[in-house]
Amino acid sequence: MSSFQSDPPSPAEPKLRSVHRRSRSFATLRTVMALILREMSTRYGRSAGGYIWAVLEPLGVIVILALAFSLVFRAPALGSSFILFYASGYLPFHVYQTVSLYVSRSINFSRPLLFYPSVTWVDALLARFILNSLTGFMVAYLLLGGLILAIDTRIVLDVLPIVQALALTALLGLGMGALNCALIGLIQTWDVIWSIASRPLFLASGIFFIYEDMPRVVQQVLWYNPLIHINGILRTGLYPMYNADFASWEYVVGFSLVTMGAGLLLLHRFHKDILNDN
Repeated sequence: MSSFQSDPPSPAEPKLRSVHRRSRSFATLRTVMALILREMSTRYGRSAGGYIWAVLEPLGVIVILALAFSLVFRAPALGSSFILFYASGYLPFHVYQTVSLYVSRSINFSRPLLFYPSVTWVDALLARFILNSLTGFMVAYLLLGGLILAIDTRIVLDVLPIVQALALTALLGLGMGALNCALIGLIQTWDVIWSIASRPLFLASGIFFIYEDMPRVVQQVLWYNPLIHINGILRTGLYPMYNADFASWEYVVGFSLVTMGAGLLLLHRFHKDILNDN
């Protein structure tokens, strides 16, 4: 009897596969970088000042809040500086709002490019997430650092909670942005619906108050807002006497991963329909 044996795999095959994987990884990296540079030139390259407006806009909001509430109250809920207190509340909200908004409109912004096989919807989401997260981190660093130096207070900073809060903010923005990106593509009026439904977040995210000052009934509702956890964590890094015992980074991570997973699953399933229907 004669036996037939298949030829052993060529030793070059694993090398070819690893080369293909590396080439795909580099292609994705190049695509994401190209999308980032494209958005930087279109958003910040067309107006005078460019990135200066990214800093001046949140600074203007913080200054207005500080001036307005300083006329009503003797002192903020924490510390003695109104402008630092409202900066610590508004900046995480601003980073979240910016990241989630621009990620949610990734497909619409890069629609003409997504018909090329080398550009995918994942590249579009990653590019906007990376650019807006880094921009938000830069703005928060400049404003918090500048305000601390300007008001000349002897603050003992704990950097770890501040970094943790900003990272959680970006993750939450990615999660909600991915989910809204899918829903905007599937439901024509979702962009307007979400814009109206999310407006109370500005009042309910701990920008103007701390969680502990609220009545117990209100606390039970506010606890489910991830942003109030993030604000609590960040303020523990600015105010050594403040302990945000209610804040749970695990809840924020879980909430972000659930929304992100739902958004990515919907986009994976319906991204072609979204591109062709709009």
